[in-house]
Amino acid sequence: MSTASELVSVTRTGRRRGVERRAVVLGGSAVLVLLVLVIAVPGLFTGQDPNATHVTQTFQAPDANHLLGTDQLGRDVYARIVHGARVSLSVSAAATAIGVGGGALLGLVSAAGGARVDAVLMRAVDVLMAFPEILLALLVVAVIGGGTLNVAIAIGLAGIPGYARMVRGQARLVLASEYVEAAKVLGVPPRRYLLRHVLPNVGGSLVVLASIGAGAAIATGAGLSLLGLGPQPPQADWGSMVADGKEFLQTAWWISVAPGLVISAVVVAGTLVGRGLQSSAVR
Repeated sequence: MSTASELVSVTRTGRRRGVERRAVVLGGSAVLVLLVLVIAVPGLFTGQDPNATHVTQTFQAPDANHLLGTDQLGRDVYARIVHGARVSLSVSAAATAIGVGGGALLGLVSAAGGARVDAVLMRAVDVLMAFPEILLALLVVAVIGGGTLNVAIAIGLAGIPGYARMVRGQARLVLASEYVEAAKVLGVPPRRYLLRHVLPNVGGSLVVLASIGAGAAIATGAGLSLLGLGPQPPQADWGSMVADGKEFLQTAWWISVAPGLVISAVVVAGTLVGRGLQSSAVR
């Protein structure tokens, strides 16, 4: 009797956790879908020019005319957040693509290249992973310069070691499987079984990690913009907006707080979706 009750209790707990996990993933997905709409059709959310200055309307608090107030130049903060989404997310998408592509290539080469190649590459990866990604990105920016494209490249290169480590671990497991061993015995070229068998099997985990990494890339990009290394004025960008308002936090807090909250919401949403996909994959 006790065992049956415990089994029912465990089942109910598992179902409740499953419902809660799905609700969290759906909430995060809703935020990301809304973000896609903002990027695709910004005019649907605001008709104001994000770069239009009004010297008589500076530092206006949020009201009916300016939902999130105005900045030091009289520009509408809400309009700049809406139009800045495309820039911020473009940097994140490009950086994630560079990180995933470079990490997958490096991880596959390390897993299939033999003990010596694996040892050399993974020691280099270990050294790079000892540094925070934003520090590595700063080092790359110091070499190639700032700007939107260079920041995306810098963040992508800084993310390669993490993706490479994951792909290498997953690829080694697949390479040890019977069907890959059979392909080797039959004389199938390494490039073919790597692309046909190994890469598809690590693709799921790579997508999950990329969904989490995209949120981190947004935060890193905002940090670099905060330091003045990202998109240059007057281009709207969430990180640069936070930087613009840091001198006015006591008198016009909304200039920095509003884009900061948006950055946090998008990062959390991306992480929740990634974690949800990860949990589903494990199950």
